[in-house]
Amino acid sequence: MTDIKGFAAFAPQRAGARFATSWWGRAWIKAMEDTSLDQTLLQKGRAYAKTGQVGPITISPGRIAAMTEAEFHTVVRVEQLSDAEWERFLDQVGAQSGHIAALLDGDVPHDLVEAAEDAAVPLLPTVGDLEPECDCPDWGHPCKHAASLCYQASWLLDADPFVLLLLRGRSRDDLLEALQLRDVPRAAATGVPASAAYSLGVPPLPPPPPAEPFVLLPLEEAPGVEVAMLAVLTADAADRAHALLSGADLPALTEPHDRVRLAAAHDLDIGDPAAVRAWQYGGADGLDALRHPWTPAKHDLARAQAAWERDELPPVEAWRNQWTLGALQLRYGRDGRWYPFELRDDAWFPAGPPERDPGALVAS
Repeated sequence: MTDIKGFAAFAPQRAGARFATSWWGRAWIKAMEDTSLDQTLLQKGRAYAKTGQVGPITISPGRIAAMTEAEFHTVVRVEQLSDAEWERFLDQVGAQSGHIAALLDGDVPHDLVEAAEDAAVPLLPTVGDLEPECDCPDWGHPCKHAASLCYQASWLLDADPFVLLLLRGRSRDDLLEALQLRDVPRAAATGVPASAAYSLGVPPLPPPPPAEPFVLLPLEEAPGVEVAMLAVLTADAADRAHALLSGADLPALTEPHDRVRLAAAHDLDIGDPAAVRAWQYGGADGLDALRHPWTPAKHDLARAQAAWERDELPPVEAWRNQWTLGALQLRYGRDGRWYPFELRDDAWFPAGPPERDPGALVAS
């Protein structure tokens, strides 16, 4: 059976959030960025990744996929290792018990990757190894949607190096089973680092594998039941349950907010379109920027005004947290970011993801 892992969508990130912090996660990003010829698309991809415009991510051998910006089907492919390459890789892992211990502890040793490369096994991707596909009209390689998916994938790689091995063709369980057949000890005890378990010489079983991805069985029509909506609610509940079990900190929402979140997460044509789009761009903070004017601290606006004048941008009509420039309006959010709005039919409509620098929104 093909191994597939599903991951809940990342919530909008706090200001200053970084992408990969592990060296192998940074190598993944470098492989994608070195392929790109358009820095603007990469910049937009980073903004999309940080503002939660990538849906739940599915990873299977050779493939990572998600719905992005609530409507585009985006896939990034990476070549799987051949059976012969896997045998050579297992030889390198089995050569030192510390290698598998490090992997179980969430680390990818430099010497393991170097040894694999010496054995002609390309574990980490390099320039040209990631093949993006997206049904958006953008001709970029990668487009902003594929770039945003790659940036978020770096967070998954940081958290679990076995994600990389799954992309290369083998799941965590496949690897451990193959190593067991080679008499390489398996180690991972609850509350005990894998390296410590190895030092004891005892081969405890690894933790249980994650639950199988959520699969919705066919629903039957019934009087008074909207089957399509029930399917959405069931899938949404499963995604949120998975996020909670994974340790995510999901904020408590009021019923009106949760209705907007649900419509935004599943691209439902219900409710206020402006509210849905505001949530897609900035979550609860984006919705607050749409609905509630407020008066920021004077020093926050003074700092933004100084940067605005330094860039020699045209004068604006300022009122509380809102700066209006013709058909463009920038609203300072309570999260410290500026949200762009455009005039549509005499009403202001969310026009894109927020930025720390209001001048960057004018430039884009």
